[in-house]
Amino acid sequence: MKLLYDKLSVEVSKATTRLYSTSFSMGVYFLSKNIRNAIYSIYGFVRIADEIVDSFGEYDRKCLIERFEADTYSAIQERISINPILNSFQHVVHEYNISYELIDAFMQSMRMDLEKPDYTSEKFRQYIYGSAEVVGLMCLQVFTLGDLEMYELLKPYAMRLGAAFQKVNFLRDIKHDYFTLGRKYFPDMNVTHFTEEAKKQIEQEIEDDFKVALAGIKMLPHSSKIGVYLAYVNYRSLFNKIRKLPASQIVKKRVRINNGKKISLMIKTLFEVKLNTI
Repeated sequence: MKLLYDKLSVEVSKATTRLYSTSFSMGVYFLSKNIRNAIYSIYGFVRIADEIVDSFGEYDRKCLIERFEADTYSAIQERISINPILNSFQHVVHEYNISYELIDAFMQSMRMDLEKPDYTSEKFRQYIYGSAEVVGLMCLQVFTLGDLEMYELLKPYAMRLGAAFQKVNFLRDIKHDYFTLGRKYFPDMNVTHFTEEAKKQIEQEIEDDFKVALAGIKMLPHSSKIGVYLAYVNYRSLFNKIRKLPASQIVKKRVRINNGKKISLMIKTLFEVKLNTI
């Protein structure tokens, strides 16, 4: 019966991924079957933590995130959890030797969201590392299947990809983050007077991250390359759309890529892979 519960646990993580992110789900679908469930499990874990600090405003979020963190470590130590998402995540932690340091850094960034700090450059780097780069590293541990030499080689590239994705999210969500959640991530940024110069500076950072990340994607094993590249293409498309808009519009609306465009990008990506252009 434990095997049935483990299967249910993965299905819950998979359903969570599909409900919250069509782009990420599309990328996971093109990973090799033997690693898909692990990535669903990682996404489910980080998504629930993110939901606690972002969406549960009518509850004691500090208490909830502390309980979630404690339950995470209990699940890992006991190798079981009555929370299906944590149960599926603990399996991944053990199977792929995901370090406590990565989990600790992620949970610290979640707590920072509740503290709403005034982000200096140093705090911003700390937040990006914990909220995005370590997630890329967790996934990389799955992608490299225990090959420590490959993991160390690709580590800086995975971090830059995670950073690029997160910074694009920040640009996309400026309005909601600032006016609803009371957060401002980019250091020295004036949301109410967001200038073209400030926008271009942020975009150049993201462009640099994407450039480095793409070099790493090209070195990934075939089992993960297509899926990761598709996620890159989707985020790159969103970023390009943001770049075309004036700064004054970015703070007024959330930029999206519709599902039709995502399907078009998927087909284009598959052709590129077939033609060996990545």
